[in-house]
Amino acid sequence: MRDEREKVLKQTSNPRNPWVAYEVDWDSEPPMQEVEVFLDNSSGILSKNDSPDIPFTYSLNPYRGCYHACAYCYARPTHQYLDFGAGTDFDRRLVVKPNAPELLRREFERPSWKGDVVVFSGVTDCYQPLERHWQLTRRCLEVCVDYRNPVGIITKGTLVERDIDLFSELTKNAHCTVAVSLPFLDKHSARCIEPNAPSPMRRLRIIETLTAAGIPVAINVAPIIPGLNDHEIPGILKAARNAGAQFAGRTLIRLPGPVATVFEERLRIAFPQRAKRIMARIDAVRGGDIQESRYGRRMTGTGDAWHVVETMFDRVASSLGYNSLPTAPGVSTFCRPTAQLRLFD
Repeated sequence: MRDEREKVLKQTSNPRNPWVAYEVDWDSEPPMQEVEVFLDNSSGILSKNDSPDIPFTYSLNPYRGCYHACAYCYARPTHQYLDFGAGTDFDRRLVVKPNAPELLRREFERPSWKGDVVVFSGVTDCYQPLERHWQLTRRCLEVCVDYRNPVGIITKGTLVERDIDLFSELTKNAHCTVAVSLPFLDKHSARCIEPNAPSPMRRLRIIETLTAAGIPVAINVAPIIPGLNDHEIPGILKAARNAGAQFAGRTLIRLPGPVATVFEERLRIAFPQRAKRIMARIDAVRGGDIQESRYGRRMTGTGDAWHVVETMFDRVASSLGYNSLPTAPGVSTFCRPTAQLRLFD
């Protein structure tokens, strides 16, 4: 049964792309989706957001799409703008921005840049397996070190441990936090919903390793999926705290556009007896709108059921001694390298 499920997850399956005038279907079993890598020669690398729900203004995405293949990923619809699909295309037709470090250096040289925090990443995992070869995240972090620019990291990837030397430098001379996303402790649930991401236990070891190196680490229980992982919240918070996490955050699942189709399909494959009930629980805490996109409501829920989850999270986090998320220094640490240092670039 497990092999059959994994086979199904690798077969080509994409919700219809409204931006493409044609669609492809198969009379027989869908073909297996192989990994393909595409180059993106963008002219810019920093994305700016003005959402009050997101605690940062600038994010950097060295890749588009993500091999981790998390069924709930809110970024899936962005792949449709590339004429790809939001399903297996998002997981296996991956886009690389090879000139990302050079573009970041150019941004930092603009007179208008004042040293805002740059978060890696917004619509991908900057430490997905592609990073092992391309090393774009590391090279961009080296630019941040050169300019003493504050950094935030959000990831599930084990490759984050490779860059401890850069995080240490940024922690000392600027600002750096690493948030490890961990919505499950149950390895079966994690495998079904996040099939290519590191296991929960491996992510806890990431927290231990970074904490031992003196890097401020947060645990991000994201997303909370009512009926599937909300009962795991106390265990996740305790395990992460024992591993050394100092800060805790949460986000309620949101299923915009084709994400709902991908997520529900994955639920039916992995949890056929529970899928309908889980979707009903999500609908309830979302006030009947699983695609909720309004500012102030996107990241949180509504109603008594969500209030119970919020209260449980806050009380457990408080009892375990979690702190508020750290902010960047009030006085900017940003500093452009001197002309003499540039000679060695």
